[in-house]
Amino acid sequence: MKCHEVDYEIFGNSMQIVEIELDPLETVVAEAGAMNYMDDGISFEARMGDGSRPNEGIMGKLLNVGKRMLTGESIFMTHFTNSGSGKKRVSFAAPYPGQIIPIDMKKHNGTLFCQKDAFLCAAKGMNISIAFTKKLGTGFFGGEGFILQKLIGDGMAFIHAGGTVIKKELRGETIRVDTGCIVGFTGEIDYSIERAGNLKSMFFGGEGLFLATLKGSGTVYLQSLPFSRMCDRILAHAPRVGGSRTGEGSILGELGNMFGDR
Repeated sequence: MKCHEVDYEIFGNSMQIVEIELDPLETVVAEAGAMNYMDDGISFEARMGDGSRPNEGIMGKLLNVGKRMLTGESIFMTHFTNSGSGKKRVSFAAPYPGQIIPIDMKKHNGTLFCQKDAFLCAAKGMNISIAFTKKLGTGFFGGEGFILQKLIGDGMAFIHAGGTVIKKELRGETIRVDTGCIVGFTGEIDYSIERAGNLKSMFFGGEGLFLATLKGSGTVYLQSLPFSRMCDRILAHAPRVGGSRTGEGSILGELGNMFGDR
């Protein structure tokens, strides 16, 4: 299914919003709860699946539901359609500080792999599924585990990353990356896990036991602040008083109580 052609504009710096312009009957598909605001005339409906295969039948929909459960996402996706006349806009907000990355899938040979919580929204027609990493070591020790999100299509997709985003164009080179700092990469890139130096470096170097190795020719997107790292820093600096986390002005304490002891 050919993707709908949508225009967009991104606002903000650290907590960004992407505003998507839809022509009549055009649709954008988003993760549940991502919508920020929309024009009158935009209708929305929660559906099982991304709508890229309208004739897949009930078994196909159930299979897609199972795949989304494996990634920890909601089993439903929300479809926003311009049901009025003239152009209408709908916007989607980033879930935590970082950047929204617009991806023109035609420029990436129609395939992108990304971490399982990176996808934000895409033009209807984009196939949003999962992929299992090839190597056992990658599954056990990679920040993304066995499961990655796989986007296939020829339209616009939008993914979100924490902190500053770096785009790397590899031309046969190899880079080594902290596993949590990978946002996504194109289908031509080989992804594997290697030990982080000798035993002393692994246990006392502060970089973790393993690093991701990306090599080949293609595009890689990296983030400076993975969400898990941000949570760890907040919890580490929230002092405990009487069994609960408190801080000046009680703001930090409330954050600590929200996250609990996890």
